[in-house]
Amino acid sequence: MSTPSTQPPMVTVIIPHLKNRPMLNACLDSLQNSTFQNFSIIVVDNGGNESDLSGLETDYPDVTMLRLPANAGYAGGCNEGLKLADSPYVLFLNDDAIVESDALGHLVAAAEREPMIGALQPKILSVPERRKGRRVFDYAGAAGGLIDRLGYPYCLGRSFQDREEDHGQYDQPQEIFWASGVALFARRDVLEKLGGFEASFFMHMEEIDLCWRMKLLGYTVRSVPQAVVWHEGGSSLREGSPLKVYYNHRNAMLMLLRNRSAALLTLLLPLRLVLEVAAVLFYLTGGKEGMKRAAQVVWAAAATLRRLPETLQQRRIIQRMRAVSDRELFRDSLFSIFLPKRFR
Repeated sequence: MSTPSTQPPMVTVIIPHLKNRPMLNACLDSLQNSTFQNFSIIVVDNGGNESDLSGLETDYPDVTMLRLPANAGYAGGCNEGLKLADSPYVLFLNDDAIVESDALGHLVAAAEREPMIGALQPKILSVPERRKGRRVFDYAGAAGGLIDRLGYPYCLGRSFQDREEDHGQYDQPQEIFWASGVALFARRDVLEKLGGFEASFFMHMEEIDLCWRMKLLGYTVRSVPQAVVWHEGGSSLREGSPLKVYYNHRNAMLMLLRNRSAALLTLLLPLRLVLEVAAVLFYLTGGKEGMKRAAQVVWAAAATLRRLPETLQQRRIIQRMRAVSDRELFRDSLFSIFLPKRFR
């Protein structure tokens, strides 16, 4: 008598969407080609009264639509989708991403091997570069996210604005600090324990904050380079957009205030503030556009101050849950040379 095959664990794919129907269609088409079949899709419509998703459920009958009354951003939209998920695993996916057919299978297999994995990131490559016949890492996540002691994120396969070609140099799975929101695969129970993304971030840095909180609980975040996702990029806010500058600077400061230990925050915050002033001065050298960006850094600082009471309350909750010290998290990070040895 043959043993019945075991059903693989279910995955819920959550795709927040805002007014770019052709890209969403391409994303959904790529998922239909998946060799891993045990998944469902939730499209979260952030378009409100300007939704462009009329007829989507007819074109894609297996897709669940969740229409929000107003744009909740990436963070809020993903959280709303998470409320409908009941699967062991969730994949948060940008609507301008193309998923290779075996990617879901690789992500599930990696998660099943290690029960303390909180989140996983596939290799993320650039769609515009693919059109030129090149395999180049995408800016948003590349081969896996890292962070320095001052809270500045960076990536394997990306150095400032330069991105490496993919020659297999990052094909060995490894621990990373954060998984990109372009394609963030996570355990649902861990997400619910953490309360999902911080909705007030709206967009940018929310996935780094989430992964940081996972690590504080003792979970790991790893790359799965055998899984490949292609990303169009820039469909929400173009690179260098003043609004993007605002969200990046505000959310980076909020993330630091929420997650860093008190002792290290006292040491690092003054230096970080000096660098924020340096950013303003740098932007001011960039003409009219630079002045707009400099103003956004100032508004971001003001917004951080306004949110300080709420942020400190969130901080108390996060720090009470902490199971891992900053010394363990940042022992190999950049800028450790500037810290007293007891903090390294």
